[in-house]
Amino acid sequence: MARTLTRVGVVVFLLGVVGLLAAVPPGAAQAPVKITLWHAMGGARYDAITKEIAAGFNKAYPAYTLEPLYTGSYGETVTKAIAAIRAGNPPHIVQVFEVGTQTMLDSGAILPVTEVAKPGDIDFDDYLAPILNYYQVGGKLASMPFNSSTAIVYYNKDVFQKAGLDPSRPPATYKDVEEMGKKIVASGAARAAITFGWPSWMLEQAHAMHNQPYADHGNGRQGRATRVLFNAPFGVEVLGRWKRWADDKLLAYGGREYAPNKAFLSGEVAMLMQSTSQVTTLEKAARFRIGTGFLPRIEGQPAGRSVIGGASFWVLRGKGRSPQELDAIAKFFRFVALPEETAKWHMDTGYFPATKTAVALLRKQEWFVKHPNHETAFEQIQQGPDTPNTRGVLLGNFVQIRNITDTAIEKALSARLSPKEALDEAAREANKLLDEYNRINK
Repeated sequence: MARTLTRVGVVVFLLGVVGLLAAVPPGAAQAPVKITLWHAMGGARYDAITKEIAAGFNKAYPAYTLEPLYTGSYGETVTKAIAAIRAGNPPHIVQVFEVGTQTMLDSGAILPVTEVAKPGDIDFDDYLAPILNYYQVGGKLASMPFNSSTAIVYYNKDVFQKAGLDPSRPPATYKDVEEMGKKIVASGAARAAITFGWPSWMLEQAHAMHNQPYADHGNGRQGRATRVLFNAPFGVEVLGRWKRWADDKLLAYGGREYAPNKAFLSGEVAMLMQSTSQVTTLEKAARFRIGTGFLPRIEGQPAGRSVIGGASFWVLRGKGRSPQELDAIAKFFRFVALPEETAKWHMDTGYFPATKTAVALLRKQEWFVKHPNHETAFEQIQQGPDTPNTRGVLLGNFVQIRNITDTAIEKALSARLSPKEALDEAAREANKLLDEYNRINK
């Protein structure tokens, strides 16, 4: 009897299982493969990366789900990523700004993008050389180019016109800034001539624009950087010129990162050296006509070119990363490389159209004709030689070194120290950090 009931029970159980399986709707048996992306895009760029890119990818590839998570500023995001790596639970992809490149390379937790993307999936030769070259280290493309920017000059055309200046002509040299600035201040059209965001980055840009080294060993590209060189005569000259502008009431120091935008948008300052990522934001917020121009050059110095900023996508190793997850990452990179997606990202944010096909698409749509301020950085980045000095510097502890350099600039502009004293002090602190970092990451 017991055996009979057991057989009956087995039959009933099997029939129940079959019934349950039959009740599962087609296509729902296997959940989408999920990958996570940590990013630092706030404000309008938050919508561009979540509602446009992530949502677009998930719709185009229903077998995969990309979950974007805003993890704070660039600095906060890279710090959280390193902590997650050490804890053994990193995201699949993390967006890291360019100064985190050496840190990510030394983390031992990355997969070079060329090892994730299958041959032929992405035409990396289609990417603009200055962008590709920044993230190409040791013959390998370490990370996936995404939101690349550089610095340009924004200027208030209405203020220029009130001061009797040609509103179609931005300053080309430091001398232009000084001469135009004096006319602007004397006319009362604006309280000051110029301000700039990301001060330490502007010092890096000045070095690249004049083909000057910022650190030894070819800016860290021909070997690990051990010493900064920003306190050499060239760096002292740059900061000395900035100090002269401040003394002549031409330069109004507005703080770090994007804080100086406020003085520019209020009309207090006529010119702003700032990231190209702000083109769309500034144009929408301004109540005056905005023009853009190349970064001004110092007369008599060698010609270089501007260096990229922004960030890229890094693939992080993790326990049990499945082939399906890696395939999802590769598909996502292929998606963001599409000309339509690359062009739209540029239009939404002002970051570079990173590929030649995206640029061709934008030209076909006459985007730059209608929005000439978006073309300035694209033209600037392609002019000048390709050297270690113009590819961008790689430094360990770069985030902290930038903070040190920002402080030095502030001390010089406020006359607490001379430009030479401020940069020498900063170099000593930076080199100490480099020594500590290089001892740990041999």
